[in-house]
Amino acid sequence: MSNIQILKRLYKDYTKNFLNKIFLAVFFSILVAISTSATAWLLDPAIEKIFLNKDQTLIFVIPILIIIAFSTKGISLYIAKTLMIKVAEEVKKKLQINMLSSFIKADTEYIENRHSGKYISNINFDVNQITGMLSTSFLNFFKDGLTLVGLLVVMFIQNWILSLIALIMIPLASITAKRLGKRMAKVATEAQERSGDLSKYLIDLFKNHKIIKIFQRENFEYERSEKFVNELKEKSIKIATILIRATPIMEVLTGTMIAILIYYSGKMIISGQLSINNFFSFLAAMMLAYQPVKSLATINIGVGQGLSAAKRILPIIDIQNKINKNENEKNLNLINGTITFNNVNFNYLSNEDNEVLKNINFEISGGKMIALVGYSGSGKSTLLNLIPRIYDSTSGDIFIDGQSIKKVNLDSLRKEISIVDQNTTLFDDTVYNNIKYAKPDTSEEEIYKAAELSMCLDFVNNLEKKFETIIGENGVKLSGGEKQRLSIARAFLKNSKIILLDEATSSLDSDTEDKIQKALNILTSNKTTVVIAHRLSTILNSDKIYVMDKGAVVDSGKHEELLKDSEIYKNFYNRQIKNS
Repeated sequence: MSNIQILKRLYKDYTKNFLNKIFLAVFFSILVAISTSATAWLLDPAIEKIFLNKDQTLIFVIPILIIIAFSTKGISLYIAKTLMIKVAEEVKKKLQINMLSSFIKADTEYIENRHSGKYISNINFDVNQITGMLSTSFLNFFKDGLTLVGLLVVMFIQNWILSLIALIMIPLASITAKRLGKRMAKVATEAQERSGDLSKYLIDLFKNHKIIKIFQRENFEYERSEKFVNELKEKSIKIATILIRATPIMEVLTGTMIAILIYYSGKMIISGQLSINNFFSFLAAMMLAYQPVKSLATINIGVGQGLSAAKRILPIIDIQNKINKNENEKNLNLINGTITFNNVNFNYLSNEDNEVLKNINFEISGGKMIALVGYSGSGKSTLLNLIPRIYDSTSGDIFIDGQSIKKVNLDSLRKEISIVDQNTTLFDDTVYNNIKYAKPDTSEEEIYKAAELSMCLDFVNNLEKKFETIIGENGVKLSGGEKQRLSIARAFLKNSKIILLDEATSSLDSDTEDKIQKALNILTSNKTTVVIAHRLSTILNSDKIYVMDKGAVVDSGKHEELLKDSEIYKNFYNRQIKNS
């Protein structure tokens, strides 16, 4: 996407709705330009009428006009900047909302392929670069551009020869800005990458804090953190030094211009071609023009940073999901919940050469429970995630009651499915709201009932604020078993007809597991249930067991049958007996 296309996109999607504020800011920028130019022009009559002609009438009028000019400039500048700040913050809000919306709607596989720290850097660092381009660079372009034009008019009125000499500074400043802008775009991209690395490291640091302690890696992590911070510091210094690099160049250019102008104006005053009042008015205009020229010289830098950030953000906003929600397709008509796998294959986009699931063919009868057994990495959890279309099969299809899950409305499919995952995910909210998350329109009575069935009341009633207790980031204030029970409570509350249990009792002690197993028996009664479990109690209750190895279903049958016919299952069973 070219820079012109990016600017058109930003205008169409983000700034077009704020044209009234932008035009108002431009209007006040015109007032800034007029009042600044008026200040320089007023020095001509002030010197001529007051100091040379000693006019008593204008001794009060001109100072008042100067006060009015400065006041108009200050107030107009304040209003223009306030308007553009509001526009920039609105654009920032819309960009962040659009990015968050993309994250929320994106396929899980897309989110998992990149560290969350990078996304955090995009939503903070990059968005600020774009809004900086809009609020600062855009306003300065009009404010300083118009001011420069106004001051040039004053300069030409006073003396066109000297004005032409002064104009040499503008193209020299433009060349400087162009070169600095290219350099800035490159460094800004590098800074964003370092910012993303730091965000990524911070998330890992907080998640693995206990591991750092137990393995006594504090010094190692300190050195690593110093490295990340130092790299970002170096890039920040580069950005700052590039930004101020225009200052010495502009100072040299300005000093040279003033020296040349004093030389020529001195000769013109001596020869009578230029009056002293014209010279001072011209000199004031030229000195006032220094700031807008300097500002305009750095606009290209700000624009470069903003466009570079937009090139990273817009592709995220434009994410095209692989999994189609089928919003216009018919809803799933669930009859008894029979699930059929038909020649299903799957591989992750990030590793297309490695098939995770290979030619899966089996059927789960409606209302029955089946168990998936196999060693870690055999593809059990991946297979489970294909049913609610967390991932889509690479080839083949899955049918529920004869309906392809890829051809029904996705929301209607997921409405009929509950998952209790081995990696329990909770929000930094109350116990009550964490359970309610499964069914927002539920009643208080239903939430308490779900908590009771999942054995949550055993620990909730001992919490300081009961159901209103804040449980911390991902339930950090709860034990593993307590977090798992909250997850099971959600499944009770949703009360779906298809239940997927991925190591649902893995974090429970034997006493709690017995209670939970009874609750799960109630939860899964007459419902189609797929269980991944290492615990024998869950496996033995299944109507059928499927043994998986290296992404394929290699054996199936009842417990007793598999003990006789399946070497993998026999080894699995014996290991369970040995460890129990």
